[in-house]
This record gives sequence, structure tokens and C-alpha cells, in this order.
Amino acid sequence: MKKPELLIPAGSLEVLKTAVVFGADAVYIGGGAFGLRAKAKNFNKEEMEEGIRFAHAHGAKVHVTVNILAHNGDLAGAEEYLGELKELKPDALIIADPGIFAMAREICPEIDIHISTQANNTNYGTFLFWHRLGAKRVVSARELSLAEIKEIRGKTPKELEIESFIHGAMCISYSGRCLLSNYFTGRDANQGACTHPCRWKYALVEETRPGEYLPVYENERGTYIFNSKDLCMIEHIPEMVDAGIDSFKIEGRMKTALYVATVARVYRKAIDDYFESEEKYRKNLEWYREEAAKCTHRHFTTGFYFGKPNEEMQIYDSSTYVNEYIYLGTIEDVDEKGRAKIRQKNKFCVGDCIEIMKPDGRNAGTEVLSLETEEGERVESAPHAGQILFVGLSAEAEQGDILRVKATKP
Repeated sequence: MKKPELLIPAGSLEVLKTAVVFGADAVYIGGGAFGLRAKAKNFNKEEMEEGIRFAHAHGAKVHVTVNILAHNGDLAGAEEYLGELKELKPDALIIADPGIFAMAREICPEIDIHISTQANNTNYGTFLFWHRLGAKRVVSARELSLAEIKEIRGKTPKELEIESFIHGAMCISYSGRCLLSNYFTGRDANQGACTHPCRWKYALVEETRPGEYLPVYENERGTYIFNSKDLCMIEHIPEMVDAGIDSFKIEGRMKTALYVATVARVYRKAIDDYFESEEKYRKNLEWYREEAAKCTHRHFTTGFYFGKPNEEMQIYDSSTYVNEYIYLGTIEDVDEKGRAKIRQKNKFCVGDCIEIMKPDGRNAGTEVLSLETEEGERVESAPHAGQILFVGLSAEAEQGDILRVKATKP
């Protein structure tokens, strides 16, 4: 069996480095335009260059999204952008639009092209079509079952890679082709500006009774009728491997470093354990489940992989996330006094009991012994997001570790 690639999202340089340190074989990122996550921080040219250099130095690859569905006014800018990417030399470009595909083949033929899930890749004929045009990989539509993916694998050349989502948010529209955002807010999901109206609360209004809002579902608060559960296939690594998938993709280019570290680490360990022995993988299933649930998420589903989902795939009563842990910061360095240098993300105080999250799977409980600013001022709490702090801890910490704290129940 071929061990699949673990492909992790990164919306910023910080998150890219975290993904690589916590086990990614490859990361996918976007520039300031022409990708489907325009609201993510994304990368400027210098950050992309540094990110590619960092990933390659650690044996990881970088895929860059150029997967908008382009309008006429986008093409000149896309041509210029592809010229910049040619200089930066990422490992692959993720493309959905045939016009941009043709442009990329002409401008940077040396860079592999992966066909985005946005292109609605639902059958082996489509996979073969893109292979004949020169694509290296096709990302399967989320609407496919594992049986369908396995059939595609059997009817396509081995050198054509299949990439499939294994974890993350699900879209209620067919492979992301949603018009709600454009209709309600003028921001086009297919241009990277989705406002996620699928997560909003809806009710039914009858035209002769304006202002009287009827719940679509039997609930006095109305319903979040479009709000899908999140995909999680951590318990089904053997089935994903058996289907012949070459790359396991995590969704989430707008997620935090803590989210990325959590999912990268748990899937890295699950994949490695399974390829060591299925017995070891089965033995650790409870740990995988517990760790996967520690990052921000909605309730989990297996999506379309085992057949078409029913009404249980939706969350009708809320659009909120389950959030078990709060991200405090990533350790950038450890000084000669043993203090951890972080750029603080959320408030914590001297005396708090927090957790050190390590890339190898260990979680170490620790007490915050001291906090000191860059200017050398000792403080009792860290209320200012983005502040550089030196944190004294009761347990040993290393560069690249993440500090987190269990969220208190409301």
C-alpha cells in the first residue's frame, strides 16, 4: 500500500510553519487573490517565498490555490500572478477554471497542476479528461462515496493522483457552487468572498402574513436549515486507503494555528500507526477521536463516503462551534532562562494551569510561573492579543510547541 500524503491548509505563514512542524507532508496556501478564501490572511509574495523555503527545508511540499471561477476582468491579473508563481516555484497549482488551466500550462508548464474540487469532479471520465490535458492530480467532489472513488481509481492511470477531503467543514451547495452569498451580500463564493450564509438562521414567511416568521423545523427558535456538520474520517483511515486515495486533504485555510496543529498531529499519527500495523491503529482509535474533538468543530459526520447522508447531517438548532480548547500561542523560541517566547493570542494569567501541545503527540500539563514583556516588565496577566511575552513554565517546553488551555463551560 502507498502511504497517502497528508495535506494541511495554511492561511498565514505562522500556520504554514505550524502545519509542517506538526506533521504535514504538504500544505496548500493562497495569495491575495484568485483563490477561494479571500477573507483568509493569505500570503504576499515575500511570505510565500519564505513559506516555500521553510516547507522544502523540512521535506514538505507547497500547493498554491488559483481556483476561482474567473470572469473576463480576472484574466489579465491571473496571467501576471501565474508569472510570479513561476518564479516562486511551488510544487503544484490548484485550479478549477479551464481558462486559467490553459494559461498555467503555457506560462509555467514545469509546475504540476491539481484540479480543484470546485471543478465538480464526480466521474472517471472527468478524471481522464483532465489527465489527457496534463493534470497531475484531481480533487474528488465531496459528493462521491468511497465506492465511487475506488471505481475511479480502477479506471484511471496510476500516475494520475486522487486527492479527497478527510476532515473539515462541509458546504451545503454542490462542491461549493453556492449563490446564496452573492444574492444576499453581493460577495461571490466562486470568487473567494463567501460570507457563509449557510450558517445563518432561517424561517419561513407566508406572503399574506408579512412579519410572521414560521420555523422550518419544529423548534421555537427557528432553524439553521443549511448548517452542515463537519466531516471527520479519523475512524476510517483503512477505508480511505483501500479506496486508492493518494492525498488526504484537511479543509480550513481560515483556521487558527491551534486547529491546524491539532488535526495535523492526529491524522499524522493515525496514518503512521495504520501503516505500522492495523492493530496499533485500532488500539489508538479512542485517542484519535478525543484529540480530533479538541479543535474547534461542529458535530462530526462521514459526509457522502458511505452513501448519501440524511437529515442527521444537518445541525438545526445552532450555528455555533464546539470549542474545547483556547489557543494561547506558539513557542517561537526558548531563552537561556528556559522561558518560552510567544506572540500571545488569548488572555491567560500567572498561576493558570495550561497545556503544552507537542508535535509528537504528547500533551504536558504545566503551570504558568511568570510572564514578562519584551521590555522586561513582569506582569500578572496577558490581556493584549499579539503581545510578545516570555512565559515561565513548570514543565519543559520547546520551540514549535503550542500552548493551549481548556475552555471553561459557560
